[in-house]
Amino acid sequence: MLQINYIRENRDSVIQRLGIRNFKPLELVDEVIVLDEQRRQTQAQSDALSAEANTAAKQIGELMRQGKRDEAETIKAQSGGYKEQLKKLADELAAVERLLQDKLVLLPNLPHQSVPKGVGAEDNEVVLEHGHHPNLPENALPHWELAAKYDIIDFELGTKVTGAGFPVYKGKGARLQRAMINFFLDQAEKAGYQEVQPPILINEASGFGTGQLPDKEGQMYHVGTDDLYLIPTAEVPLTNLYRDVIVKEEDFPIKLTAYTPCFRREAGSYGAHVRGLNRLHQFDKVEVVQLVHPDQSYGVFETMSAYVQSLLQALNLPYRVLRLCGGDMGFTSALTYDMEVWSAAQKRWLEVSSVSNFETYQSNRLKVRFKGQDGKMQLAHTLNGSALALPRILATMLENNQSDRGIKIPEVLVPYTGFEWIA
Repeated sequence: MLQINYIRENRDSVIQRLGIRNFKPLELVDEVIVLDEQRRQTQAQSDALSAEANTAAKQIGELMRQGKRDEAETIKAQSGGYKEQLKKLADELAAVERLLQDKLVLLPNLPHQSVPKGVGAEDNEVVLEHGHHPNLPENALPHWELAAKYDIIDFELGTKVTGAGFPVYKGKGARLQRAMINFFLDQAEKAGYQEVQPPILINEASGFGTGQLPDKEGQMYHVGTDDLYLIPTAEVPLTNLYRDVIVKEEDFPIKLTAYTPCFRREAGSYGAHVRGLNRLHQFDKVEVVQLVHPDQSYGVFETMSAYVQSLLQALNLPYRVLRLCGGDMGFTSALTYDMEVWSAAQKRWLEVSSVSNFETYQSNRLKVRFKGQDGKMQLAHTLNGSALALPRILATMLENNQSDRGIKIPEVLVPYTGFEWIA
């Protein structure tokens, strides 16, 4: 959530930066400023009236001690309306604060100065490309056919048990999933991240804190009876561990990692591009999260990007890094890099990770603060990255490593799988 003081003091800049996102209801900025002025005026009136009431109370007490009862009663009669007026102002203040909050949460984060203006994915910038595209034989198969051929993933059985988008991993397919999870967690631990096993159900306050609510409620699975949500990513419970916490400046950076299943409704997704593992309702992912000092966040952002790339390099997967344009960026992000791997059988790029810096947008909602060296409270910066999401990594691994002998397992995973080939 944007800070109201910043909006008020930098109106034109806020409007200009929201324009980079192609954010249309820019009138919300002025509505927020007007409501904030109403809030401040009402608060000032309440404070002034409260001061008058306190002064009158002191005068009455002093006059009573002096035995000047008649004078005290006169002032008491004159100040009799203070209580009712203060209650009215309190009600007005609560109402305008609610309306201000409702408007404020509709404003997305401001994009970083490096974010290019654009409408969609076609306007994203390629930052770098790494590795060579493998040359596969003419009879190369996409991963869903390889999964059936080697009986390692059963999409139909998942549909029977639950529905489309919930595959069943079997045999070496299940073992390979577990191997990747353990490898990614071990690498995160080596990089200084503390492993956490968080809940996979969250309450509304947690969804609001990281920006999934009220923006993405239609994309999350809701458990209505208990008013809980299945997590779309471990970012949500991990970051919320520090909700309403004042952290110590010397504890930065706070580095967390977790493996969780993730759940996304993906409403409206259809077509060949979502076939097989390309888009699922349930999938496994290892996430990394950092809470950092504001002065360090963009250096940390680049370090997190390099870390995710190191995982792709270890798996020997060709990839590219994209800087997302304003129109393709998430609601809460100030800057996002997407990592995409090249699927040789499908002949297309598949997104496998996003690394984002949210600056103070999440921490303002979460009230994650620290006391700076000047003694003043400041908001921390939050960042997160997929390290990595498994489905498309597995899809690309199966496709790119296929041969007449079978599917070659990347060398770094063999100690975890216990086998070198799926054949």
